[in-house]
Amino acid sequence: MAMLLASGFPARSESRVMTLDEVIDEARKTSVEAQMALNSMRASYWSYRNYRASLLPEISFSATLPSFSQRYSSYQNPDGTYDFIHSSALEAEGSINITQNIWATGGTLSMSTSLNFLRQMGKNAYSRFMSIPVALKLNQPIFAANSAKQTRRTAPLEYRAAQINYIVSTENLARSAMSLYFDLIIARETVLIQQKNLENARKLHEIAKVKREMGKISQNEVLQLELNALNAQSALTTAESGLTAASFSLTSFLGYDEDFEIIPQIPDKLPHIDVTFSEVYDMALKNSDHSISRRLRELAADFSVATAKGDLRRIDLYAQVGFTGTGDNLSGAYSPLQNNEVVSIGVQIPLVDWGKRRGQVKVAESNREVTRARLRQEDTQFRQNIFLLVDRFNSQQRQVEIASVSDTIAQRRYDTNVASFMMGKISTLDLDNSQTAKDNQRISYLSSLYQYWSYYYQIRSLTLHDFITHEDLLSDEKLKMQNAK
Repeated sequence: MAMLLASGFPARSESRVMTLDEVIDEARKTSVEAQMALNSMRASYWSYRNYRASLLPEISFSATLPSFSQRYSSYQNPDGTYDFIHSSALEAEGSINITQNIWATGGTLSMSTSLNFLRQMGKNAYSRFMSIPVALKLNQPIFAANSAKQTRRTAPLEYRAAQINYIVSTENLARSAMSLYFDLIIARETVLIQQKNLENARKLHEIAKVKREMGKISQNEVLQLELNALNAQSALTTAESGLTAASFSLTSFLGYDEDFEIIPQIPDKLPHIDVTFSEVYDMALKNSDHSISRRLRELAADFSVATAKGDLRRIDLYAQVGFTGTGDNLSGAYSPLQNNEVVSIGVQIPLVDWGKRRGQVKVAESNREVTRARLRQEDTQFRQNIFLLVDRFNSQQRQVEIASVSDTIAQRRYDTNVASFMMGKISTLDLDNSQTAKDNQRISYLSSLYQYWSYYYQIRSLTLHDFITHEDLLSDEKLKMQNAK
């Protein structure tokens, strides 16, 4: 049943009839929250791209072209005295480095080549070249926690969680738009109700004055009906103010100008949806970020323990092998070549720390157990919330049917009481009660519709599944299209 467009609503420069689906689609495209969610997802996408790039070799070039110095510096003579000598030199250097992170061990392997040039200026001017044609370097921590391996585990999960959160954000937008849409529906319906009540109150007041002249009713009843007309006028003014606020809230949320008017339609044609707890629960475990968040917290707790254990002692291995050469000219710097090798092992082992580091290990292990206990509790709560949500949604479909019938009955009862009052069969109190019941039942019906759609979009945001079209909301094709925008 579409909402009737009644006269008496405040006029706007532009208006448009919009369904609930149209409002939700518009919110996903134009609202500020939609742009924020999209940009957040894009940031996560580029963060994941950076992680993927970190797995590949990095090639860099560095150079000093050139460096010239002319200065006096102190010099110690053979007899122990100091003097100042003048020096003037021109230097240039360049190197190419290839670096590769070793995620399996947490070390770094690099290969480089470099060339240095030195030109001594002055009376005894000369030039020297030094080359390192190739040098291999390995930097490897022995017992430290492997952060590269941890990142390799968590980065794909974090990116997947970001994708899921983007879709969840759009579903939350749908719920917000739906809530504002129903606020507007109820506000417009309230205005319609109060307009009709004012019309009836004035009509009944005029009839009562005629009956009073005929001696059929008391003056008290006439005054009561006059008071009802005044109260109806006041209620209509309040309803119109509420309609203006609800209209501005929705148009502002969608990014429209304040002069734009949205005329809603009551979404009372409900789709027949049968959902079961097992279906929704399995879909939520598959598509929501609950399982991913759980795994990330487990990995973080395990890594904290590994880091604390690695801090008990520290051993770093550094090795460099390669060749180097020097000469008065460029060719002489590459022939003959000499070995250029460095091997060092750094050790840092606390001798006396009064159990501080082992205490840190115990703290990390205890925190891991706390995390595991919380995850088990959250799993139970997650399951219970889904069970209650499915039960409420399935029950709400029946509640809407009951509210619709009750609304019709309340309206018929009020119409009957109006006719009975005109014939003098009921009092003004009975008429007022039936009017209040009619108004309340109408709003109750609209609220039951809102609750139905609210439960439905809550299930959608949990499962990321459209139970009307039977399609998953989280698909690689949709995400690629969003990243390409």
